[in-house]
Amino acid sequence: MIIDQAIDILKTTKGPLPLPTATHTASPTALPTVVPDRPELQFVGDEGKKTLWVVFVLMVIASAAFAALSWRVPVNRRLYHVITTLITIIAALSYFAMATGHGVSVHTITIRHQHDHAPDTFTTIKRQVFWARYVDWTLTTPLLLLDLSLLAGLNGAHILMAVVADVIMILTGLFAAFGTENTPQKWGWYTIACIAYLVVIWHLAVNGRAQARAKSQKVASFFGSIAGFTLVIWTAYPIIWGIADGSRHLSVDGEIIAYAVLDVLAKPVFGTWLLLTHANLPETNIDLGGFWAYGLGGEGSVRLVDDDGA
Repeated sequence: MIIDQAIDILKTTKGPLPLPTATHTASPTALPTVVPDRPELQFVGDEGKKTLWVVFVLMVIASAAFAALSWRVPVNRRLYHVITTLITIIAALSYFAMATGHGVSVHTITIRHQHDHAPDTFTTIKRQVFWARYVDWTLTTPLLLLDLSLLAGLNGAHILMAVVADVIMILTGLFAAFGTENTPQKWGWYTIACIAYLVVIWHLAVNGRAQARAKSQKVASFFGSIAGFTLVIWTAYPIIWGIADGSRHLSVDGEIIAYAVLDVLAKPVFGTWLLLTHANLPETNIDLGGFWAYGLGGEGSVRLVDDDGA
């Protein structure tokens, strides 16, 4: 029936049929596609990995060389040799750990960008922190201080204070490396580390120099040179930290290379200079004797007797 009505309308319509006209209908607006920002990855590259392996080999060679030098002197005069060899052995273990991908964590940093007329934006950075390096420094820098303290002739109280300040310096540097961004936490730890370093400098530059001068002019001259060399190198460490882990203006590869140069200077080069000069400077000898050279012997044995005194 509906079809019949439609036919009747067509018969009565004169002229062309009306064409359909476009009508304005509401359509959904196109929304911008929201793509989450990918975090910026600051990881070690090929240059950094190669550097870690090279320094590992150098530390092993230095350890073998220092051990060979120790065989040329009596056991009771090997204290410097033992300490210096332990320094490079620990460093070799640390660099092996870092080169094989151990002793490293990823620290996530979120940076907030404030805008006046728009919502705040955030940038996420993931940076590798080689905490094995801090373990190395916590063990080796006190040994380096012990070498210098014994060379100068510092007393036990000054040695203890210098070593404790040194350990505080390293640990607070580690806390700062994992600190939260845009808070006083990170740079607060860094400030504490710098203050602790000033305590170390005080004991070496002031007390150590005075004690070395009391030994002889040759010892004072040598101590002044090697201690000054060490302090200059150690001062470069917090500067590198501020550029690398602190502000992240230095890549992870650049950080590894910078620390590698400093570690080689502060350990193998320092050790070679110390042991060779010590061999030609009798005033620096420390004759330990006793237990260090000969053990307990018969003095440490326990004598068992019967109840009747036999």
